[in-house]
Amino acid sequence: MTLTQWFIFFLVIQAIHFLGTWKLYVKAGYKAWEAAVPVYNAYILTKIINRHWSWVILLFIPMVNVIMLPIIWVETLRAFGKNKDLDTVLGVITLGFYIYYVNYFLDVEHIKDRSLQPKTKLGEWVSSILFAVVAATLVHTYVMQPYNIPTSSLEKTLLVGDFLFVSKFHYGARTPMTAVSFPMVHDTIPKTKVKSYLSKPQYPYFRLPGFQKIKRSDIVVFSWPTDTVNAFKPWGDGKHYYKPIDKKSNYVKRCVGLPGDVMSIVDGKIISNGKPLQLPTKAKPQYSYIVKGKGNGFNLKTLYKYLEITDPISAVALSKDPETNVDIIKQAAYEKGRQPYEITSPTNLYSFSALTEESAKKLRNHKNVVSVTREISPVGQREFKYKYDQNRNIIKDYSAIFPNNSKTKWNKDQIQDLYIPEEGKTVDITTDNIDLYKRIIEVYEGSEMGIENNISTSANQILLNNTPLTKYTFKQNYYWMMGDNRHNSEDSRYWGFVPETHIVGKPVFLFFSLDNNAEGIMNKIRWERLMSTVGGDGKLKSHKILVFILIGIYIIGSFIWERKKKKEA
Repeated sequence: MTLTQWFIFFLVIQAIHFLGTWKLYVKAGYKAWEAAVPVYNAYILTKIINRHWSWVILLFIPMVNVIMLPIIWVETLRAFGKNKDLDTVLGVITLGFYIYYVNYFLDVEHIKDRSLQPKTKLGEWVSSILFAVVAATLVHTYVMQPYNIPTSSLEKTLLVGDFLFVSKFHYGARTPMTAVSFPMVHDTIPKTKVKSYLSKPQYPYFRLPGFQKIKRSDIVVFSWPTDTVNAFKPWGDGKHYYKPIDKKSNYVKRCVGLPGDVMSIVDGKIISNGKPLQLPTKAKPQYSYIVKGKGNGFNLKTLYKYLEITDPISAVALSKDPETNVDIIKQAAYEKGRQPYEITSPTNLYSFSALTEESAKKLRNHKNVVSVTREISPVGQREFKYKYDQNRNIIKDYSAIFPNNSKTKWNKDQIQDLYIPEEGKTVDITTDNIDLYKRIIEVYEGSEMGIENNISTSANQILLNNTPLTKYTFKQNYYWMMGDNRHNSEDSRYWGFVPETHIVGKPVFLFFSLDNNAEGIMNKIRWERLMSTVGGDGKLKSHKILVFILIGIYIIGSFIWERKKKKEA
């Protein structure tokens, strides 16, 4: 919705409120017109229901205001003596319109200085739950959000099974754009597979001020730009559906390109503005290697232990020479309960998908290793992925790498001189580069902002809404995000730029970590990672002892305080 549409919607809400409450305002000793003045009417209503004026602020905070509305409805009914369980239920399930009935058809009196204690157990239960949800939603939406690492794209820095706190305030909290949503959940209601939100209405994009900007090499959580819900169940049918920005899937990657940067990838290494990207010491980039072993002493299970690899599918056995015809052995044995590292290659060739350069060097010194060769896609070789055509035949799709046009000769290890768009900067638009910026113009600065932009080509000329387009000025900043696990990360190389509107927050604290491949609950917990910070240089350091001590002090202090209060009573 545009700002004009929201203003009209706001006025309609004010009219609904006035028509349903003006008699109650009069019965409470106020003027009827006071029910019609926006914002002021909310302040007067807090006086009528005997609540603090700060409730007015809560009514204008996105997401929180949706939860506050049923609280206001119930409190209004109670201020005029409607305290029964049935009144509470009717107030909520009618979306507040039960107040119309009270306003026009019942002879009620305003209870001045009423007790704020609910008269029934149901009322007390509802009030407690709603206030707890309001507080939790404020923290979850604007301060800090828990997040689980589902993939190995940042392996060595963040592991699968890590649980993080993501700060919303470092880069500035993005206010919710989805106006009506189930609180504290993302796109589906847990355990139900039911969509948790209404796609309309949508608030305009707005971000609160932050106290730092995204830096090169920061780990960032963001909304996946190309997420369009093509597998939502139970109504999933393989088609693509619109998904609001704040309900897109959350991704966590490392920012390797800032607005205004000219970035390249050379043999898998990041070059930023002509210089190699400087990564913090905690970052451990990983690449793919072909390893050739010798003798019976060479087996993956031994090497996993030697290299301290925990992911059971980090390596696979190859049955043929990768330079002639790579054929990964079918993992039928794995499907029967065996681990991949129990599968032996008849050629003694193995593909390791995620080794750091330090691990590769260590592997070269192993007595049963003949060679360790890093896999690098050469310059000019187009990346492809296998897919089905309309006749269900398997074909090679050469649109795998951004800009996904089947023409650009880029791959996951080689990208040349890519400009990262910066707000306010203008670029020339040609038939050669339009694919780089088409989605920005049509979607990120078009439909997602309520603007109808359509790019077309006519006689080797680019048209924007049927008008010739030769230059374009960007309306927001963009970023380039990648995983440290270079050959096992779906990132900007595959779908392009991340708009500033999609930035969620900064991971700051790792509070728990679980290794699902370990046996036994005590072994599954990665104790050395508990209560540790995510950013910065140096080795990962756990602060669990300090945290446990502080928790213990709080528990003991609370116990002593309660005993002291009981003695004084």
